[in-house]
Amino acid sequence: MALQNNKSLGQHWLKDRDILAGIADDAELNQDDFVLEIGPGLGTLTSEIFRRANRVLAVEFDAELARKLSGQFPGKQLEVVNEDILQFDLSKLPAGYKVVANVPYYITSKIIQKLMTAENKPSTVVILVQKEVAERVAATPGDMSILAVSAQVYAKARLGIEAPKEYFTPPPKVDSQVVVLETRDTPLVNSSDERLFFRVVKAGFSAKRKKLRSSISAGLALDKQTTDELLQAANVSPDDRAEDLSIDDWLRIMRHYKGMIG
Repeated sequence: MALQNNKSLGQHWLKDRDILAGIADDAELNQDDFVLEIGPGLGTLTSEIFRRANRVLAVEFDAELARKLSGQFPGKQLEVVNEDILQFDLSKLPAGYKVVANVPYYITSKIIQKLMTAENKPSTVVILVQKEVAERVAATPGDMSILAVSAQVYAKARLGIEAPKEYFTPPPKVDSQVVVLETRDTPLVNSSDERLFFRVVKAGFSAKRKKLRSSISAGLALDKQTTDELLQAANVSPDDRAEDLSIDDWLRIMRHYKGMIG
């Protein structure tokens, strides 16, 4: 009997071999790589991973799928863990592991956050997500978002292969696309400044349609004159909007704000 999709888990099966191969290719896998696959489902992407790498740990939330997957690849170095990826302990994985996944849309941001802020970060993350989300993660100044800043502080982001909705069963409402995150050797923000940095960024995006003068002023509880002085010191125009700024711009604002508050 065919397994039914669990709508509450956001399950959409991708079966197109060319696209599945393209996802695995975006990870630039080799035989020595240890791969964490999130939400392997029916094992179609797992099969492509095993064409390129020898070791896979698959974390599957659906107990029935996890049980079936375990017996699908006899003789392969496959470990299947029936667990919620958001609760999974990444510290047990070998350093430099890679992540390859077709993840449910509704937990995409949480998965990216978990991977990028983990003590034991992956070297590369290749995830198939909603196309609009992929574009947001890999955005450049002019189209930035908190999600883009949060990912790009820790990794270089680029777009990979597209997966139109008609290639899924059942078809989702939107197209998908791979986003590739290549973890930086050193994050752009020091761990000691991390909390303050994101406080400043969240303030800037708190009213994203407003100019920075207004959003920073309200978000950090500063008067307009102090806000103007802060932005001028950071060489950022108070008439810009949060989406216009680069990570370097945010870092300069954070450093000057840190100096202001002592």
